[in-house]
Amino acid sequence: MDLSDIEALIETELEDADATVTHARDKHDDDHLAATVVSPEFEGMPLVQQHQAVYDALGDHMTTDIHALELSTYTPDEYDDA
Repeated sequence: MDLSDIEALIETELEDADATVTHARDKHDDDHLAATVVSPEFEGMPLVQQHQAVYDALGDHMTTDIHALELSTYTPDEYDDA
């Protein structure tokens, strides 16, 4: 699955999301990915719920196309402060 397709799925499903997806290990390791997702939808959500929202956005791709996903999630204010 193309990284830009994964970014598009996340951005489509989460309110005003900005997603950046990269290879976590090596550019040839297609099923171990890392994602940074910034969305106002994360306001007031515990970290576990933020990650669950991203997994929900990816749906079945989490079990068919993506073996592992390292997630960093932020609200816009948190991202600006980082």
